[in-house]
Amino acid sequence: MKEDHVDIQTNDGMMNTFITRPDEGGPFPAVIFYMDAPGKREELHDMARRIATVGYYVILPNLYYRDVREFHLGTPDATRERMMELMGNLSNAMVCEDTQVMFDYMANEPDARDGPVGITGYCMSGPFVFAAAAAFPERIKAAASVHGVKLYTDDADSPHLAAEKIQGEMYFACAELDQLAPPSMINPLDEHLKSTGINYRIEWYPAAQHGFVFPQRDGMFSRESAERHWSRLFAMFDRNLR
Repeated sequence: MKEDHVDIQTNDGMMNTFITRPDEGGPFPAVIFYMDAPGKREELHDMARRIATVGYYVILPNLYYRDVREFHLGTPDATRERMMELMGNLSNAMVCEDTQVMFDYMANEPDARDGPVGITGYCMSGPFVFAAAAAFPERIKAAASVHGVKLYTDDADSPHLAAEKIQGEMYFACAELDQLAPPSMINPLDEHLKSTGINYRIEWYPAAQHGFVFPQRDGMFSRESAERHWSRLFAMFDRNLR
């Protein structure tokens, strides 16, 4: 495998980014990995590596770069209060701007194939994935929101409002016991998406909690649910990006 830690120039600063892909056989279809709230960290690098091993160029940016170069919940100076502040400083529009910058960067990367792109996002990045799929419908052909929050809200920038623009396949992995994304949010989302005619799937993960994908999330990680999510993700990417 090849790996790089690079700084990508944006209009708002330098976005420190982890990139991984196979060491032979490229160029590869690109996958953008949007981080969860606790920050870009080695646990996420390992998840990016797992995607890359099946034949993808995976790019994982630090979405908090406008405020801080490194943040990882659990380190001494990284509190939940600071995490909430950093989350609050992000918007769907900002992450879409960052996504365009990543497209521009990958255009000059010999290992990244020009063409359809896949995206996946976890927890706080669920709405970012949803919004990006609508903002770049001709480029993003496979998008996954995994235990995503704020997918259907009363906010003016709620991502469901632009859902009809999505041209690719959209997948929502929802945890049955997720208090941050309960049925009271997901069910209205489902009804709305039915009216758009887009290609989407909402799948409930029985007995799963918010954060079930992450191996280091004690008391929340579910190996069975995590493996199902990987199976769904790889199948969707294979259908749409190859």
